[in-house]
Formats: sequence, C-alpha cells, structure tokens
Amino acid sequence: MKSLLIALAALLMSCTSATSSQQKSPDMQKNVEFIVSQSQGGTQQAGFRIIKEEKDFRNIIKGSFGVIDAGGDDSYIKYPQFPKNKKVVLYNLGSFRSGSHTINEIKSISVKNNVLYVEVPEGEPSGGMEIQVLSNPWFLFAVPADYQFTSVELKYSK
Repeated sequence: MKSLLIALAALLMSCTSATSSQQKSPDMQKNVEFIVSQSQGGTQQAGFRIIKEEKDFRNIIKGSFGVIDAGGDDSYIKYPQFPKNKKVVLYNLGSFRSGSHTINEIKSISVKNNVLYVEVPEGEPSGGMEIQVLSNPWFLFAVPADYQFTSVELKYSK
C-alpha cells in the first residue's frame, strides 16, 4: 500500500511539473503583439521590464512616432492602444558600437522554466565601411497576461 501511494505521488508530481514548466501552443504566434522598436533610447545593459500602466506605456512610445509639433499638438499622430488583458514587455537590447540592431518582427514565443523565449530574425550585415555610432536599441511587445516568466531571452534565427 505504501509503495502504491509513493508511485501515485510521483506520477502526480511529474504531471504537474510537465505542464507548468513549458507553455507552448501552435497559436502562440497569434498571442504575441509587436508594438514598436527604436534604435535609440534604450539602456546600456540588456534587460526587460513589464509595463503595467497606460501612462508609462505612453511615455515610452511618445517619441517613437514622429516629431512633435512645436506647439505641443501631437493629436495627428496615431499611437497604438495599450493592449488590454496582456503583459506589455519593454526589452532593451543593450549598447552597440555599429550596425543596425533594431527588431522589426517577432517570429515566435514560448515559455519554458519561467523564461520567455522570443524568436526574432537575425540582423543582416550592412556591409561596407561603417561609421561607428553608439546605439541603444529597444522594442516593445505584448504577450498574454497569463504567461508566467522571470526572465526574457532573445533567440535569433534566419
């Protein structure tokens, strides 16, 4: 009887850990929402933070959609809406000395062991002689609110 209880407990624990350690479904691509990307304005260190308030969201994207009129009238600019029922993630890529490191699309996402894996296209080399320009690129995207993660990792693919 005791060995039966141990076997049942082991089976139950293996089932619960398998479902909580990885969240991936075929429609995960539909659940991610790419919002905006910029080549400047991020932090020097790579990292992420979750944006919880619409006011913070507006402050981040304000300079990303054109030049603001000298009179302060920016009503002609169509800003994206703050995603409802989603987690908005601001990801800073870090500091680069040259080349284009802007993210323009997200191919897929998955969550495994509390890590959100974001698959993005590999940057294309821009060839020729380049002027070294420091850049701090960042991008903003949204994932379903029920995704549980403590870190974000970019995966580059062709």
